[in-house]
Amino acid sequence: MLDPQARALLDLMEARGVPATHTLTPAEARKFYRERRFFTQPDPPEVGELRELRIPGPTQTLAARLYRPLRAAQQAGELPVLVYFHGGGWTIGDLDTHDSLCRQLANASGCALVAVDYRLAPEHAFPAAVDDCVAATRWVHQHAAGLGLDARRIGVGGDSAGGNLAAVVALTLRDAARGGAGLPLRLQLLVYPATDMRAVAPSHTHNGQGYLLTRDSIAYFRGHYLPDRAQDSDWRASPALREDLRDLPPAFVLTAGFDPLRDEGREYADLLSAAGNAVQYVCFERQIHGFLTMGRVLDEARTAVDLCAQVIRRALRG
Repeated sequence: MLDPQARALLDLMEARGVPATHTLTPAEARKFYRERRFFTQPDPPEVGELRELRIPGPTQTLAARLYRPLRAAQQAGELPVLVYFHGGGWTIGDLDTHDSLCRQLANASGCALVAVDYRLAPEHAFPAAVDDCVAATRWVHQHAAGLGLDARRIGVGGDSAGGNLAAVVALTLRDAARGGAGLPLRLQLLVYPATDMRAVAPSHTHNGQGYLLTRDSIAYFRGHYLPDRAQDSDWRASPALREDLRDLPPAFVLTAGFDPLRDEGREYADLLSAAGNAVQYVCFERQIHGFLTMGRVLDEARTAVDLCAQVIRRALRG
C-alpha cells in the first residue's frame, strides 16, 4: 500500500495540474523544482556554520556549500565530512533545492557536509558531472585542514542522480587508490540511486507511471545527460555494470517501494555485497522517489533522514 500521505500529495499535484517534468524545458524544470521545495520541504534549521565555497573544477569554478552542525563549537578537533551530490536527473537541482536536507543531516549526524553544485545537462552532458564530483571530493580532502575538517574521515553521498554520482566517485577513487593516488573514503550513502542507465529492472515497469518519477521523466533526464545511448553501458553512467566492485567503502543503500529505481538500487546493494563489501540496504516500502526531502508533508521522510544521519555518524565518527 502506498503511504496515505504520499497518496494525498500525488492526488493534490494532479488536482492542481502540476506539469510533468518531461513536458518542460530544462530551464522551466529547474525553476519549478526550486519553487516546489517551499511546499514539501521542512523549514531549513539553523546550523553552526554555513559557508559558501568556490572549488576549482575541471573546466570552471564550482559553487559548493559547507555545513557545520549546530553544536560544532562544542566538539574538539576537526570534523568528519560527507561530500554530498544533489539529485535531479543530472539536469535540475542545485545547492538550494537540497539545503534543508543538508542542514538536517549535518545537525543530526554531528558531521560536516559539503554540498557540490556540479554542472548540469544538457549544457554539460556526461561525464561532466562525474568529473566535477571527483574533483570536488579531491579538493575537500586536500583542503580539509583549512576548513576544519578531518581528511581521514570523509564519505560521499547523494540522492537519485546524486546517489549515482556518489557510487561512481567511490569507484573512481578506489581505482586511483590502487595506483597510489586515491583517498580513503569511509562511506558511500546511496539514496534511491540510479545504477543502470539501461532502465531494464522490473520496477521500471511496475512503478513507471503514477508515482511522481515516471518512465517519461527518466527518459527525459537520460536523454539530456547521455545524448549517445551507447553511453548507457559506460560504468561511469551505470556503476552496476562495472565488473570489478571489490574494495569499495562501506555502503548504505536506501530505496522506496513505489520508485522505478527501486530494483536497480537493491541489485546494486546485492552486487556490492557479493563483491565482499560491507553493505546495508533499507527499503521504505510505501514511499515514492524523492521522498527524503519532503519532510513537511511526509512523516516517513523525517524517519529516513534520521536513519541516514545515524549511518553517517557511525561511519564517520565511529
